[in-house]
Amino acid sequence: MNANKNRVALPIRIWMFLGLAMAMNNHDAFAADFTYPILNTGQTKTYNESAEIAPPSPGQDYYGQDAQFAGAPANFTLSADGKTVSESTTGLMWQKTPDPAHLPWRKAVDYCDALSLSGHEDWHIPSLKELFSISDFSKGWPYFDTHYFDLAESPVSKDEQYWSSNFYVGITVEAQSEAAFGVNHGTGHIKAYPATVTGRMAKRVRCVRGKRYGVNDFANNGDGTITDKATGLMWMQADSGSSMDWKQALAWTQAKNAENLLGHNDWRLPNVKELQSIVDYTRSPTATKSEKKGPAIDPLFQCSPITNEAGDPDFPYYWTSTSAKFGASDTTYPYAWYVAFGRAVNADGLDFHGAGGVRFDTKVKGGPAGEGGERYHNYVRLVRTTK
Repeated sequence: MNANKNRVALPIRIWMFLGLAMAMNNHDAFAADFTYPILNTGQTKTYNESAEIAPPSPGQDYYGQDAQFAGAPANFTLSADGKTVSESTTGLMWQKTPDPAHLPWRKAVDYCDALSLSGHEDWHIPSLKELFSISDFSKGWPYFDTHYFDLAESPVSKDEQYWSSNFYVGITVEAQSEAAFGVNHGTGHIKAYPATVTGRMAKRVRCVRGKRYGVNDFANNGDGTITDKATGLMWMQADSGSSMDWKQALAWTQAKNAENLLGHNDWRLPNVKELQSIVDYTRSPTATKSEKKGPAIDPLFQCSPITNEAGDPDFPYYWTSTSAKFGASDTTYPYAWYVAFGRAVNADGLDFHGAGGVRFDTKVKGGPAGEGGERYHNYVRLVRTTK
């Protein structure tokens, strides 16, 4: 689709603007009503493929980016003893300073189970959805708020990697069937790492305690949409059915709103936290249990089949509205984040980082190379809020 030809009629533009304003005013109350409230990414600026740009208006190219939609802000509080950080919207309490040791995954689990800190003994290793909730995409490097959270070591590097509780159910190139997911709060990624690795290649852990968080409650509305009653988000049940670059994905979203897709005209390209929220980390195309084979998403959803770089049957990467950069000093944000609902492949098309991985790709053909198997054409699954 030619993004330059996508122009939304004036009445739709006005309606989209009014809807956005209402969403911004109501979002804090909205988040409090759900068991899995998703914190915003912190991204406040808008970009094209090579530079920061002024916020586009509805109907213009690049409209509908992460920064143009409100979200529940993180509300952190440092404890009196300076050792823990609480976030009121999610109800989670975090270890402020991670243990400096590099630990294999099993020892990281045991460390949190045994932790006694600030009068609490009910700590656990965080799930990916818990750990990703504190990610902050406002600047990056690191991808969390250093006013509240300490680095494992300084200066920030790619080694700012933290284990989650999610063991990978599939097979990766590096670890075979012994991989576990983690969040790299240096680079922002979610990847599956060898779980038994020791020494400098082992990861850190930041323990958490609090109420149950990150559990979806999907309902099939029977009209081509799926509502997650835990987050208050409504999703397209099917995906776009074809791939496109990032600019085209934003334009496609506007075109679908002009068409009143599935009876709604307030769809948006999800931000990286919203899209990661619907990953099902118990599923993978390479799962060792046959009933778990498939894309890393609840079977209520439909995922287009693709053939990956290795010639294997697979499932797509999906664009988010969140821009990315490739280094602490980069200011151009020429990439956009995606979520891999099939294999997160390397350049040879082999599962390198696991289904459910979160990485970034260049926004357009000919853009700067990222890492892994580049796909500058990805699929889209739109989202909207339910109130």
